[in-house]
Amino acid sequence: MDDIVTLGFIATTLGATWRLAAPLIYASIGEVFSERAGVLNIGIEGVMLVGAFAGFATVFWTGSLALGLLMAVAGGALMGLLFGLFTITIKADQIVVGAAMNLLGLGLTAFLYRTYFVSTGRGVEIAPSLNLPGLSDLPFLGEAFFRHNILVYGTLLVVIAAVFVLHRTSFGLTLRAVGEHPKAVDIAGRSVALYRYGAVLIGCSLAGLGGAYLTLGHSNQFVEGIASGRGFIALAVVVFARWSPIGAFFVSLLFGLFYALQLQLQAQPALHIPYQALQALPYVMTIAALILVRNRVDTPSMLGVPYRKG
Repeated sequence: MDDIVTLGFIATTLGATWRLAAPLIYASIGEVFSERAGVLNIGIEGVMLVGAFAGFATVFWTGSLALGLLMAVAGGALMGLLFGLFTITIKADQIVVGAAMNLLGLGLTAFLYRTYFVSTGRGVEIAPSLNLPGLSDLPFLGEAFFRHNILVYGTLLVVIAAVFVLHRTSFGLTLRAVGEHPKAVDIAGRSVALYRYGAVLIGCSLAGLGGAYLTLGHSNQFVEGIASGRGFIALAVVVFARWSPIGAFFVSLLFGLFYALQLQLQAQPALHIPYQALQALPYVMTIAALILVRNRVDTPSMLGVPYRKG
């Protein structure tokens, strides 16, 4: 009996790990694109909030999940255009603009939610879990890997696409060169600004999709600050993963495991661990990860540095 309970605990934890890691995977892989091009966007938290609200509001009014996801991506892209305007075109400090983006996302979504939705008390229909014949009913493996919705499985497609684009296409090669030697790209006749805009738009679109997962794939409701620091954790994931999409995927799963464990352990009153300490676990591990990688020398050489011709 104890073995069955233990296997059930592990299966439930593994399943929750992937689900809870999904928004981190989208946001961190998007940030890999941005930072590979030399643009440090610390405003991911605000972008995720905009994506979460845009997706929720669209599904609330139209009932279309596909349209909700599309509007979440569009909302993230608009935030990316705004960020790019200030950091790439105007060449303002990327840290300051990113902090402003976080404040804008938090304030704007809170205002709109209180204005239009706080009195409704209604949720929306979220993406249903897929039933995979012959797989979803497998003991242990079924619950852990084959009972998720399309947004969770979409993380696999995103990481495969990211690896292909960054390492198997001319666009990806040039984008990575922009983050290392932008002057060489400029001399070759290619626009550094255009590639940086492209990277930022990809990054913010994926962050918006990660935010939409919170309201359309995990919860059926929007609440103020629903991202709960995941944008900042995604920044740590990128550094810890050494700016690799595959690394970002697995490091996000590691942080998803911390989220899952703290939820599972809160349901074990016999442990007598204060729930506040368990809730802090993912954030403590974020600080630990940053300490471990504080001396990394493989950072893109032009990360955070505006490019000025001549």
